[in-house]
Amino acid sequence: MTEQSVRPDGITSPQAAPPVADLGTHEVTNQVPPRADGDMLSADPALVDAVRRECGDPAALGRLADAIGTAEHREHAHRANAHEPVLHTHDRTGHRIDEVEFHPSWHELMRVSVEHGLAAAPWRAAPGTGAHVTRAAGFYLTSQLEQGHLCPVSMTYASVPALRHDPELAARFEPGLTAGTYAPGLAEPDLKAGLLAGMSMTEKQGGSDVRSGTTVATPQPDGTYRLTGHKWFTSAPMNDLFLTLAQAPGGLTCLVLPRVLPDGTRNAIRLQRLKDKLGNRSNASSEIEYLGAVGWRVGDEGRGVATIIEMVSMTRLDCVLGSAGTVRGAVTEAAHHVAHRSAFGRRLADQPLMRAVLADVAAESEAATLLALRLAGAVDRGETSLLRLALPMAKYTVCKRTSALVAESLECLGGNGYVEEGPLPRLYREAPLNSIWEGSGNVTALDGLRAIAREPHAVDALLSELDTTRGADHRLDDAVAALRSELSTPDERRARRLAELGAVCLQASLLVRHAPDAVAGTFLTSRFDDGPFRTAGTRPSGAEDVLLERATPGR
Repeated sequence: MTEQSVRPDGITSPQAAPPVADLGTHEVTNQVPPRADGDMLSADPALVDAVRRECGDPAALGRLADAIGTAEHREHAHRANAHEPVLHTHDRTGHRIDEVEFHPSWHELMRVSVEHGLAAAPWRAAPGTGAHVTRAAGFYLTSQLEQGHLCPVSMTYASVPALRHDPELAARFEPGLTAGTYAPGLAEPDLKAGLLAGMSMTEKQGGSDVRSGTTVATPQPDGTYRLTGHKWFTSAPMNDLFLTLAQAPGGLTCLVLPRVLPDGTRNAIRLQRLKDKLGNRSNASSEIEYLGAVGWRVGDEGRGVATIIEMVSMTRLDCVLGSAGTVRGAVTEAAHHVAHRSAFGRRLADQPLMRAVLADVAAESEAATLLALRLAGAVDRGETSLLRLALPMAKYTVCKRTSALVAESLECLGGNGYVEEGPLPRLYREAPLNSIWEGSGNVTALDGLRAIAREPHAVDALLSELDTTRGADHRLDDAVAALRSELSTPDERRARRLAELGAVCLQASLLVRHAPDAVAGTFLTSRFDDGPFRTAGTRPSGAEDVLLERATPGR
């Protein structure tokens, strides 16, 4: 028997001896083999094509895929969630420390993601060079494995546009945020090789209504502010910096607070407890108190929402990317399972109804992928008008659909899909998250209405994008005509309908332009043809061969 190699973090090397197959009473048969290392891109041609089309860097994406597409990295994802973060408010001698302890697998996930440029590194690149597309594709790939650690990664990425409202603060902190170096531990930010940023907005009484916040920011003679109040959700509280909202004399204001002050002392930020969440278990979401914490103003007093909204927009993009990645991860697991599992004398992948179900889910997965990468390309090219309306529409629709699509994929595995030893239960718990964070469904849909009312150029940009496929398919033309009607008479009661219709039209248009006819046709049939049927597999399209081939690893 080959000796097992055990790493310092306790993870057994994949070179360990194989398990015993002959158990004495029965032989293990008809079980699905582990996925091979390095199969992430082979199972996702839609992503590969989109990265090239949006001018990303396929080589950089390939390096990341090689690093995370291994049994070892999947084990890190499992362990980071099985061994949840632990809050230590005091040390053994009674001193207040407010620290969170993470499992070594969390730190390995963070290291890989930060060093491969998934945090703020793209902001170092010149506009239009594809850096944001490459990063978006990497975020999408990594979301297929583990989303908890991507919360601090996402907030770090999103912090840079907000900090740039104050050139002095941006010059001070941006080099560390964009460094691409993972440097855990508490230290004064100016002394660290790499920085992570967080966001602290919501309060008990307000939730999404951040203007109702009661945290007070009092100006000091040295130009700093002292903050007193509470925050109901602050994820990744061990990050180095936090962008937060508080009531200054001039109104709601954005401020940045470090965990460690310039003199080396801890800022007065107290961690009250960690949230016990449905999913995202590896990530430490906390309730915090500011007890005279020191912060610096970012932007003008009274302009807090306008300042921090750029951070919110970028994290919303990551919600779309994360949801699209979650769906793709679930589809890939399901496709791998049905390719190797047999029932009733045939492989599951050869059975017509199973093929119809998985083809439907795979088509919608490709639609989400194309839309997410198109939005990332818009960030790279500075297409702010398109993003202003298309992003909330995509955030509403893609994130809302994720739970149903992951559930369908899980069901393809039957009872095996419901067992915690596999990845699908974790993906299922993650599925509702992005629909809630950075604005739940109603908040996001209503944000689309605000864009229509206040920024008509956003409507023009959306319709111009859709005009590129006018005449390609009558069903899409009819849907775009219905969208034009909705846009001309926006109604709060129909905000969700408008958001979904806009996003689905964008997805269909992108598929018509860039996907194989079989993929586009399956999506158009499932979303636009008459009839009440909306569960997967109710509309066999005849394109199952193409869709399953594109979704199955190891071809």
